[in-house]
Amino acid sequence: MKVQQGLSRREFVAICGKGLCALALTSCPLVSAREAYPSEKPGLEGHWGLIETKLSPYFKPLAGKEVQCLLCPHGCVISPGGRGHCEVRENRQGQLYSLVYGNPCTINIDPIEKKPFFHVLPGTRSFSIATAGCNFDCKFCQNWEISQEVPEKTFNFRLPPAMAVKLARENQCASIASTYVEPTIFFEYMYDISMMAQQKGILSVCHSNGYINPQPLEDLTRYLGAACIDLKGFTDAFYQEMSEGSLQPVLNTIKHLRARGVHVELVNLLIPTKNDALQVVKKMCLWIKDEVGADVPLHFTRFYPLYKLRNLPPTPVETLEQARATALSVGLEFVYIGNVPGHTGENTYCPSCKKALIARRGYYILANQVVKGKCRYCGRGIPGIWQGAS
Repeated sequence: MKVQQGLSRREFVAICGKGLCALALTSCPLVSAREAYPSEKPGLEGHWGLIETKLSPYFKPLAGKEVQCLLCPHGCVISPGGRGHCEVRENRQGQLYSLVYGNPCTINIDPIEKKPFFHVLPGTRSFSIATAGCNFDCKFCQNWEISQEVPEKTFNFRLPPAMAVKLARENQCASIASTYVEPTIFFEYMYDISMMAQQKGILSVCHSNGYINPQPLEDLTRYLGAACIDLKGFTDAFYQEMSEGSLQPVLNTIKHLRARGVHVELVNLLIPTKNDALQVVKKMCLWIKDEVGADVPLHFTRFYPLYKLRNLPPTPVETLEQARATALSVGLEFVYIGNVPGHTGENTYCPSCKKALIARRGYYILANQVVKGKCRYCGRGIPGIWQGAS
């Protein structure tokens, strides 16, 4: 790769890391987490700081040409020329515009298991996109180079929704994923892609922090097939300290998605000394069981030191195993361990006959015994989206 002269450290990291396409669109082997980072993509135009705008449908005009954003619970009040918490929504003369419509800074073709979705079309490809920006500032963010950046400082591609759907079809992707950063901040883009994808028989999925207001969420559920929601902790204190958010809106989102029939999987990143107390984990698991159902897949994932939490050690595997045992003991039926390739906690087991149904190693599917949404051995229904799975 040719390194451009005069780049800032952040720009250089963006080139070498998540800021550019991680896998070639023309030939993307569905294999593992190994990623190459070419500086250009065939047929895709892009440049540093590319901005495409679209008027947001979610804002309220205020006096003095101020506006209040109604997209997420931050409810930012924005003066003319200013931006909201996410840094990608700008007040232009009393109108609120998205600055990231159709200009993603990351375009990857991933295994669907990377999202992670374990009950959605296993073994298939997912056309995955993200723009700059986020409405959280998670101290443990693994994609901070783009989530905590403004679109003027990332390398962005011109990829309108119709082209995204076209490329997904050409590359045999069964789904399109809005992911890596919080997709709420590029809501209009995600919405239009999801609508077009549905028309072409491609599933729309997202990996989200769940920090979105009820009306835009309700609008999105018309076209969204599955959502993986980060339930980052189970106390407001954790959310405020670690993410500059709050817990209750996330819980509301999870319940809303389930009520609308969207397939939901949950991820809880266990961070040593921050959210790994077993009594809190148990309380969270009981809420999941009582409020959204024992059959909701839950992923306990291993933390590695990143971004602003480099002083903490990786999560001990024993902690993940204890959390999984706790979840199973209160009655959750599908509980996984993530970021520990080869662990038996990556596999799907039938809650009735206890046999292994889907064997995994990292992003590989080694065996799949779910047939037409049921356990091959005892016929128990397994929740998920299975049609079209390889």
